[in-house]
Amino acid sequence: MKKTYGVKIAAAATVAVALLSACSGNKSSSTGSTGAKTTWSRMEGDIISTMDPSLITDAISGQAATDTMAGLYRYDGSDLQPDLATAVVKPTNSGKTYTFKIRNAKWSNGDAITANDFVFGWRRTVDPATKSQYAYLYSGIENADAIMAGKKKASTLGIKAVNKSTVEVTLEHAIPYFETMLVNPAFFPQSEKAVDQYGSKYGTQSKYLVFSGPYKLVGWNGTNNSWKETKNNSYWDKKNVHIDQINVTAIKDPSTAYNLFKSGKLDDASLTGDQAAQAKSDPSYQGVKQASTFYLEMNEKKIPAFKNTKIRQAISMTINREEYIKKVLQDGSIVAPNLTPSGLATDPATKKDFSAEAAKTGSQYTKYNPKEATKLWTEGLKEAGLKDLNIELLTDDGENSKKTGEYLQNTFEKNLPGLKVSISTVPFKTRLARSTAGQFDMVMGGWSADFPDPITFLDLFTSNNSYNRGKWSNAEYDKLIDESKTTYANNAEKRWDVLLQAQELLTKEQGVIPIYQRVQAHLVKQGKISGLKTTPGGAYDFVGATVKK
Repeated sequence: MKKTYGVKIAAAATVAVALLSACSGNKSSSTGSTGAKTTWSRMEGDIISTMDPSLITDAISGQAATDTMAGLYRYDGSDLQPDLATAVVKPTNSGKTYTFKIRNAKWSNGDAITANDFVFGWRRTVDPATKSQYAYLYSGIENADAIMAGKKKASTLGIKAVNKSTVEVTLEHAIPYFETMLVNPAFFPQSEKAVDQYGSKYGTQSKYLVFSGPYKLVGWNGTNNSWKETKNNSYWDKKNVHIDQINVTAIKDPSTAYNLFKSGKLDDASLTGDQAAQAKSDPSYQGVKQASTFYLEMNEKKIPAFKNTKIRQAISMTINREEYIKKVLQDGSIVAPNLTPSGLATDPATKKDFSAEAAKTGSQYTKYNPKEATKLWTEGLKEAGLKDLNIELLTDDGENSKKTGEYLQNTFEKNLPGLKVSISTVPFKTRLARSTAGQFDMVMGGWSADFPDPITFLDLFTSNNSYNRGKWSNAEYDKLIDESKTTYANNAEKRWDVLLQAQELLTKEQGVIPIYQRVQAHLVKQGKISGLKTTPGGAYDFVGATVKK
């Protein structure tokens, strides 16, 4: 049974559609009479960054974790289902205590998965020494904030093993979306034996891991452009894992992806640019709307001029988002009027979409208006005591990212007098590292929903959040986000209202500059796969999917 608190999941929104399910009405077992393996070949836009559950931050590594690891719960499309837990539990103690029973399950090395693996994994993630960027998700669990602040030890976190098969979690206050967070790798169990054995190598290559999920990662050495995921026969639900092997290749060039699909070497190719536009007329084309927003972050610590609201607004208003999507992305993505994507959540009272409601206020700051942008820019520079400004735009080295950088460079320099933009193009993994370290002036980033609630986006830009890499800070915004988590945690309508206020404030201030919500263009081999679903965050769920040989 799936429960929702306050903000309800909108069916269209969570991207929890049965992607590809229409490709075939026939289901097949994982092996036929010949015993031949069933395989599915897909691609990613870049390589895996890490497989340490405490350190995973990007969607590529997150997909690999979804495939190879298990948590208490797992999404089956939009339905939250028990995974290593035996049931989706109801909290007690006014929503502050959760008691999970752990099913009889094993790691890929044959060791039993126990309650202690959850205790160890959670403590390791929240411990400041681990430097997990997702540790902030633990806020609200007993003592988590004090631990992250270095005031208490990780051993005081509100989680304990009652016995080998029972985990008890204590919250400081009710968290409306707590159960939906448990599908995030940051909340996965971790084998203390494996972490101790591999030390600093843990999570850096497939041989330095043990797996609890449907598949095992094979042939990943930390930097290679291809890897395999083979069925994990130790997984508790292996009977519903019908695809024996998933082959994954990292492809940065959309023309290469297109050609590999056409030559039969890829079953599923994701495309951008000219190839995406060309693919729309192909019978194999599928456009998948995702709960993902892409945005520009401006480093206020490194470039003090970015602290000026008019300068941030001017940068936003000089971007013709419709033109950018049409000429650069060409994949059917849609304009993002604010940070929170459309289709993520609906008003508990009116059932209206959160993003649509929020866009009623402040949306003028995300609309193309070069005349007003120039005016605001000139005023902002004067207020900052500047006549001109030189900045560097950090981008990935993929073809689409390069074109994005060139488009933004052109529109900024054309409409904002005195602004000079240089472009730094680096590998995806390097871009992530530099963003995390604050080594950028301006960078294009993106976020996919971890769970179907606006807070998964809005929480990112509170003053002390590790993902607030541009260091925008607003005390009123922080207060609103805190109230949504505490004061109004059990008041659905009031909580909705303060989240709307927070989104409207972020949009007005342009603390980050939202650009587009992704609609991913795919070419999918017709008639080969059925039953493949996606989660609210847009990750594939291969459990239950079948393919024809």
